[in-house]
Amino acid sequence: MTAPATANAVQEDAAGQVLAFPASETARATRDSRPLRLITCGSVDDGKSTLIGRLLWDTKAVKEDQAATLRRDSSGKQNDLGLPDFALLLDGLQAEREQGITIDVAYRYFSTDRRSFIVADTPGHEQYTRNMATGASTADLAVLLVDARVGLLEQTRRHATIATLMGIKQFVLAVNKIDLTDYDRARFDQISHEFRELALSLGVRQVTAIPLSALKGENVVYDGRASMPWYDGPTLVEVLELATTRSSQTVGFRLPVQRVSRPGESFRGYQGTVAGGSVKPGDSVVILPSGMVANVTKIVTFDLVRNAAVAGDAITLVLDRQVDVSRGDMIVAIDSQPLTGLAFDAQIVALQADGIQPGKRYWLKSGSRRQRVQVQPASQLDLKTGKWEPAEQLPMNAIGKVHLAFDEQAIFDPYEQNRTTGAFILIDPDTNNTVAGGMITAKRSALGGIHTEDARVILSLPADLADQLMATELFAARREDAEVRRVSAGKASEIIDTIDG
Repeated sequence: MTAPATANAVQEDAAGQVLAFPASETARATRDSRPLRLITCGSVDDGKSTLIGRLLWDTKAVKEDQAATLRRDSSGKQNDLGLPDFALLLDGLQAEREQGITIDVAYRYFSTDRRSFIVADTPGHEQYTRNMATGASTADLAVLLVDARVGLLEQTRRHATIATLMGIKQFVLAVNKIDLTDYDRARFDQISHEFRELALSLGVRQVTAIPLSALKGENVVYDGRASMPWYDGPTLVEVLELATTRSSQTVGFRLPVQRVSRPGESFRGYQGTVAGGSVKPGDSVVILPSGMVANVTKIVTFDLVRNAAVAGDAITLVLDRQVDVSRGDMIVAIDSQPLTGLAFDAQIVALQADGIQPGKRYWLKSGSRRQRVQVQPASQLDLKTGKWEPAEQLPMNAIGKVHLAFDEQAIFDPYEQNRTTGAFILIDPDTNNTVAGGMITAKRSALGGIHTEDARVILSLPADLADQLMATELFAARREDAEVRRVSAGKASEIIDTIDG
């Protein structure tokens, strides 16, 4: 059950402009076939678990036996309103209930008349940032909570930045506990303005700011106009119902191979889950990294032969010729191929106490492919100023830009185009701990060429040409702004070819 939807839900972008979401007849009559995945994030004690608990309660997603258990577990913890402790619907670990905090990511399902949702309640403590990053990696939308009495904190900024790095472009700024400020409109406007500036610096323009009380349920499912007559925007659930899901069709067909199926001499198929695009019999594909070309003859699932497959489908692909394909390879559309190379630029979140050490070799795992990689930190985001500062190493919870150097050909899409083929984790070979999660931003010339690191220009040139350039007065005058790196003359033509490509 949900409150009646208004004719148009209203959003504001990062510049403060109003965006209207038309409630079309199609949106009213049909239900989105794919659940919207969202996360709640923000600093500790901002009310994330309470908000989602209230959302589940008011949308009637709590079964009678769960409600009885909640009332029993809330005994002795009743608030002034006599309501149960809604956070207990999410905080299931004993340590979470004892300390009154969220530690692990809690996933819950709920639905309204319009669509269904999968919500991830993520922890606010800095030490559990890695869990928040995990929840954000699959989300379409982030609900960022802020305590109206406190405003934006460093952890709020960290979570907003991580969510953006994970490709989330839709934010709801939930200014919670507004009732504890006597529903102060000026305070709400101040926090909203500060967050819009932060969102704009992160490149996010789709932001909806909502003043609400998670405990009282005001502006969660039911509107709070009785207490906040000055707010005429949408409730949280109205915004969620009109949000969009991320498309997996922004790149061509992608099938990371998980297994080669050979049940008999007459059948050879390549199994995996489609990570992007679509495929049908007759399509031409390329096997990477070998570059072999083949045509699709059959698409098989566990119970039938398919005419086509799209992102998310688990399939067995049969090709028209014998090709060398193994686990970790990728089968892709011939006319829309991913990036391949020995060097890439990426952004990562450091997840372990030792951080990321410069020059250390790690295992990089992306899908079913695992490769050796050397990681060189380049810069770290200063969460207080929002600027990227040079960095030689990245401590725990740091957000940084790094250069990745591989021993063999790597295959990626930019994360902005495909979350599955553009994401990876770094594993410490000494401990087998996952030390970072990362997103590919661009291919990097393995041989050199011309590129920039922040405002500094890097030139990779044959040794004799480098010496001539460094001897000029022009270079001497700009020595602080440029750096020359020598390569052998034999590689000069390869550098030019790489840059042209």
